Amino acid sequence: MTDITPPPELAAIWVAEIYGNGDPAIPLRPITLRLVERAAQWGADQELEACCEWLDNVGDLKQQLRTARRPKPPSLKEQALETLRSMQIEPCWIDGINTNAELMSKYDTIRRAINQLPDD
Repeated sequence: MTDITPPPELAAIWVAEIYGNGDPAIPLRPITLRLVERAAQWGADQELEACCEWLDNVGDLKQQLRTARRPKPPSLKEQALETLRSMQIEPCWIDGINTNAELMSKYDTIRRAINQLPDD
């Protein structure tokens, strides 16, 4: 997901301006920083909705924009398949015998089982 959280330094400046002490060097409390993050998210969501409303009459550009700016995290199934791909087992031939054949068969069984799971 795109990071739309303002940097802590900028949040400190805003908080200093709001509370009137003018010193952004004062450490932010976690709850204050969380409030700034939520406000930034809300503002970004409002802007995204306004852009989508504007794109309403332009075909599927609206959905492309939403997908690009608020991508869904990979499903557990996608994560499992990606993890499995990163652990790909290759044949290891010794005297004409694939010594990884049993392991490759187990890998393939797991891959096929994951592929049969419904997409989330």
